[in-house]
Amino acid sequence: MAAGHRSEARQGLALISPPLIYSILVLAVPLATILAYSFLKDGYLVVIREFTFENYIAVWGDPIFYKIMSRSLIVAALVTLTTVVLAFPVAYFLSFVVSPSKKSLWIFLITIPFWTSYLIRVFLWKVILGYNGVINSGLKSLGIIEEPLTFILYNVNSMVITLAHAYAPFAILPIFVALEKIDRSLLEAGRDLGENRLMTFWRVTLPLAMPGVVAASLIVFIPTIGDYVTPALIGGGKIPMIANLIQAQMLDLDNRPLGSALAITAMLIVGVVSVIFLFLNRRFLKVKQ
Repeated sequence: MAAGHRSEARQGLALISPPLIYSILVLAVPLATILAYSFLKDGYLVVIREFTFENYIAVWGDPIFYKIMSRSLIVAALVTLTTVVLAFPVAYFLSFVVSPSKKSLWIFLITIPFWTSYLIRVFLWKVILGYNGVINSGLKSLGIIEEPLTFILYNVNSMVITLAHAYAPFAILPIFVALEKIDRSLLEAGRDLGENRLMTFWRVTLPLAMPGVVAASLIVFIPTIGDYVTPALIGGGKIPMIANLIQAQMLDLDNRPLGSALAITAMLIVGVVSVIFLFLNRRFLKVKQ
């Protein structure tokens, strides 16, 4: 019996070894390198002279960091809220209205945006929202405006629109999966007890779908914090987020230790916020479907 368990353990280890080694090489090693850089003075790992906490002291003592980090969290929260609110009806329609034979086609259509580069999609939104873009040209041709609107680009609103569009599929799919797991007999039982469709949705469907909503929120929130292309292009460089600050320190100023300290600090803050969010929604994650 013990030999059989050891054999199964070796088989399991052999099965997970390739992805485990790949994860260590691709994820753990770069992260460990950044962590090591954050404690250096000169920014060269080849010759380690002295470890220091000066980079972290500089980060936490810089008011610019607090301002940009707060802005990043607010923008990411707005993007997450907008994306999830818009994604839920799509996922609901896909799960409850579309026939089972056509759901695969709809999922395929949802993934079409991934066929193009993220950078190209950001540029397209800049063309749509620009001074002489599609929206302004269309409104001028209809006679609604005489001068192009200037408030639809290079601000937080345009960044939220662009990022919500970019991350919409990441929110639709986990919500759709959660809705698909709901036992339809529970909805029928709610209606048999006299509840209308709205109350059935509020008391049955939405609580059972919350694990998908929580997953979608984290999937959108975490990468949005690290986005630097959209603030640079759609924000016009006037509304930098934490990723832009890290990029400036790492590349423009060639201050890799301080940039690494910024990156590690931002990761810790995002991790704490994510844990708090999961803690606040823990009762939904224990829902039995």
